[in-house]
Amino acid sequence: MKAKYLKEFFTFPDILIMSILFLISLSFTISEWYVLETWLALVAGMIGYAASEYLIHRFLFHLKPPRNPFFLHLLKRLHYDHHADPNNLHLLFLPVWYSMPLIAGTGGICYLLTSDVIMTNAFVTGVIGFLLFYEWTHYIAHRPVQPISPWGRWMKKLHLWHHFKNEHYWYGVTSPVFDVMLGTYKNEQDVEKSSTVRDLERRWDKDVEL
Repeated sequence: MKAKYLKEFFTFPDILIMSILFLISLSFTISEWYVLETWLALVAGMIGYAASEYLIHRFLFHLKPPRNPFFLHLLKRLHYDHHADPNNLHLLFLPVWYSMPLIAGTGGICYLLTSDVIMTNAFVTGVIGFLLFYEWTHYIAHRPVQPISPWGRWMKKLHLWHHFKNEHYWYGVTSPVFDVMLGTYKNEQDVEKSSTVRDLERRWDKDVEL
């Protein structure tokens, strides 16, 4: 792994901000390492983000284009434009204006359910930690970098199929578990090339061949 890619990743503003928040949250979580509930909440946060990674990607980021210009603009920034220009670094990462409200919202729900600040912080630590893992995996998939592990190389291949073969499959970025469970994992050779894989806005046009 070349140092320039590590620098490029961790100095990108959105990643830098989330990394700082993660370290702050982690410092409080570590101080309560001896409490079982801390670890349970941490794992719950990681699992929760892993599930949202797939569900948001499939059901929100691939929505039919909204008629409202403002919401269409948001969706284009969050995902449509990324499919149009997959290797554009400025379209690669989730913006903090999207991530922060989601983290705050899920953290608030956790506190309402537990009334426990320590568990809530551990949950948020798990969420942000998995978010950074997702961002790194996604970053590596789109940069001229060969992942070190066989798992990483496989996930990079699946993600590039999603971008360059067919946008209806392989939504998972860090794992294919939910693709397998929900029927969106296919053998690449059994899937036809999509005419809208680089233009999600045209998926619902009547003149597009399915």
